[in-house]
Amino acid sequence: MNKKSLHGKAGEELTAYYLQKSGYSVIRRNCHIGHAEIDIIAVKDDIIAFVEVKTRMTSSYEEAPYALGKAQKERIRAAAERFMLENEIDLQPRFDTALVTLRGDRPIHFDYYDNDF
Repeated sequence: MNKKSLHGKAGEELTAYYLQKSGYSVIRRNCHIGHAEIDIIAVKDDIIAFVEVKTRMTSSYEEAPYALGKAQKERIRAAAERFMLENEIDLQPRFDTALVTLRGDRPIHFDYYDNDF
């Protein structure tokens, strides 16, 4: 596994931990649907959250509005819709973004944006 993959995995682990501590059940990770990947799918009460995790090194930190392009957001929305239909899920979908900043292999900053897109 290359360094970029390891950093991405570290960001996803931190985000999954955050979600679980916040009362969510993580039901899927790295879910491939069509041409899209949804990093984390989590459920709490009547919400199903489709979470995109962006992990950055300190030198390449981006704010959430700039972390996802329009085409990527559309792919994630379409994949989420397909996931909900195929699994007969009747919950309110929400699209969240987690931004994790690492220094080396250690997280130094974490931001979570509910209903980001």
